Amino acid sequence: MKNNVLVTGGAGYIGTHTIVELISSGYNVVVIDNFSNSEKTALDGLEKIINQKVTFEVVDCCDYLALENIFKNYKFDSVMHFAGFKAVGESVANPLKYYSNNLQSMMNVLQLMLKYGVSNFVFSSSATVYGQPEVLPATELTPLQKATSPYGMTKQMGEDILKDSAAAHSELNMIALRYFNPIGAHPSALIGELPKGAPNNLVPYITQTAAGIRKELSIMGNDYNTPDGTGLRDYIDVVDLAKAHVVAITRMIEKKNKSNYEFFNVGTGIPVSVLELVQKFEKVNNLKLNYVIAPRRDGDVEKVWADTTLANTELGWKAEMTIEQTLENAWNWEKKIRGIK
Repeated sequence: MKNNVLVTGGAGYIGTHTIVELISSGYNVVVIDNFSNSEKTALDGLEKIINQKVTFEVVDCCDYLALENIFKNYKFDSVMHFAGFKAVGESVANPLKYYSNNLQSMMNVLQLMLKYGVSNFVFSSSATVYGQPEVLPATELTPLQKATSPYGMTKQMGEDILKDSAAAHSELNMIALRYFNPIGAHPSALIGELPKGAPNNLVPYITQTAAGIRKELSIMGNDYNTPDGTGLRDYIDVVDLAKAHVVAITRMIEKKNKSNYEFFNVGTGIPVSVLELVQKFEKVNNLKLNYVIAPRRDGDVEKVWADTTLANTELGWKAEMTIEQTLENAWNWEKKIRGIK
């Protein structure tokens, strides 16, 4: 029997890629989004890849009554919750926007899951829950430091809500996936990261600079305690990340989870500096970028990368794409949407 999954924020970057993997794995999907940080064209690209229409409704997860109508009108077994704001710098400048949206939307979903008997929940968490870890790589047992941004705080709080809800409601099964730095695009170049306005993430800024949309790329800080002075990150291909969601939801459906609240790192385990990523992009795509060194950005950590042993062993999941493939896919996506040959 096919499992029915509600995907919140499903028109977004990670949501669209995950829907492709869900459909190809035999799941039925209902998608909701309010397009606050996504575009309707993403659904067009998604439907071309899967060669079918998706069931879609325009809903803001902070609107409890509108969200309840979705639970009334459809039958779900599981929810994947992608709806939320995600820019570190913006969260520092506008913290209330992040606290109100990211937490309220999630609590609404959980309350309605309880009311309508929906059991399984996958949460988009983040490596930002670690703050600046004292020891690297970060494992799931690494003590959490204070998050360095309101965005990170909403992910820490979100995980606390899940842990407390799991303790109070044995009928719920929940997995939080702690993403490191998702980058890239689908190999078809039909879906990818499409930020509204100036990008907050590095790779879209790189590709927009290469495409001439941006005058120059600013590397935020070169005075960190790292080999080349720029921040160290763990860059995970968005398709690999999407596949982790399918594995997580299947684990709960097949009742292979060891407790009703689990959390896993989703990364590559390979630290790459910001400058190194820029240079890899130039080499793979045979072009030169105009970049400058700028001051550090508020809310950024110096270095963080994952120990993925738990996800590898418990979920049977492992990142497969090379960073070179990922950066080539990112540029192919940018070229397609800009009409560059």
